[in-house]
Amino acid sequence: MPYAQHTSGAGGTLNVVVRTSAAPEALSNTLRRSVQELSPDVPLKFTTMDASLYEEVAVPRFRTLLLGTFAGLALCLAMVGVYGVTAYAVGQRSNEIGLRMAMGATPGDVLRLIFKQGIRLAAVGMALGFLGALAGTRLLTSMLFEVAPGDPGTYGGVAAILGFMVLSAVYVPARRAANVDPLVALRQE
Repeated sequence: MPYAQHTSGAGGTLNVVVRTSAAPEALSNTLRRSVQELSPDVPLKFTTMDASLYEEVAVPRFRTLLLGTFAGLALCLAMVGVYGVTAYAVGQRSNEIGLRMAMGATPGDVLRLIFKQGIRLAAVGMALGFLGALAGTRLLTSMLFEVAPGDPGTYGGVAAILGFMVLSAVYVPARRAANVDPLVALRQE
């Protein structure tokens, strides 16, 4: 609306944009005086374009930070879960693993056995998670920025991160199983 029609009680706002090569804060007193001379009852608020843009993206940035934090926590929980399940399974099968090693299985064979089980478990979980993610992206479509809901690069990246996480979580119990002394394991039975 034209400045002459602007009334401070109308609920609207008047924005004056000034481009300058100097620091914007240095001009605020001069601009404030000029506006006050023209119309002393107009409320003033001076801000920079950077501050306005920062305020504009504050809510989406917070949502992204929140979702990222929850995703990181979920990744940590998944890693602890895979480690726990694998360690429990290895503990339950220590006699079997000791027997296999007594019968001639090498530590590499035991490592492959435990890794195969961990990867199988992770593959089932990732398949179910992929289906859940496809269903859940419909809810998050409004919050995605420059990412399509079915973006194969994103799904591939997440699968690679989860695969690395599963291999890391399975490694410790698998290594422990490969170092089992067959005599000690067989004596427990």
